[in-house]
Amino acid sequence: MPNETTSAFYRENAEIYANRARDLPKDELDAFLARLPPGAAILELGCGGGQDSAYMLSQGFDVTPTDGSAELARQAEARIGRPVKVMLFQDLDAENAYDGAWAHASLLHVPRPELPDVFARIRRALRPGGLLHASFKAGDAEGHDGLGRYYNYPSADWLSDLLTKGGWRDIAIGERDGGGYDGKPTRWLTVSARR
Repeated sequence: MPNETTSAFYRENAEIYANRARDLPKDELDAFLARLPPGAAILELGCGGGQDSAYMLSQGFDVTPTDGSAELARQAEARIGRPVKVMLFQDLDAENAYDGAWAHASLLHVPRPELPDVFARIRRALRPGGLLHASFKAGDAEGHDGLGRYYNYPSADWLSDLLTKGGWRDIAIGERDGGGYDGKPTRWLTVSARR
């Protein structure tokens, strides 16, 4: 976690956050999984309550769930019945290990100056041609929400430039309106890219 207020939020609210009513991003999950081989190895970065990992496992994929919060990891373990690795994005050190990386509403907590390194680590963890999915709350400048959580709030152009410089290919960034845990209207960016 990039700062203590973000870490504290997830530590103190893990059970409520993990078990809240949440719509599975099924359309995005299905589109991501359809672009991977059957049974592909997937790294989930920031699994939260484990709902997305549970869905991918139910579809026959080999999922490695991770989260930066030990408290959220325990919640996810209870849901999916398998270990969840407690790990910060900045500590990812796998190489050529995964066919896909699923980072839904998680990399948005990485401080902007650290994003190039985190994307490089994800790219290194993927096999050649590996697929990345990530989503971010859109904006123009980093900041905190009303709950004290840090967000990098990138624009589509900023993200596209960062990924291009990092050697990613087949970059596609979609935009949509939605919401978040805080109940406020949110503009979302959905990123797809290949190693």
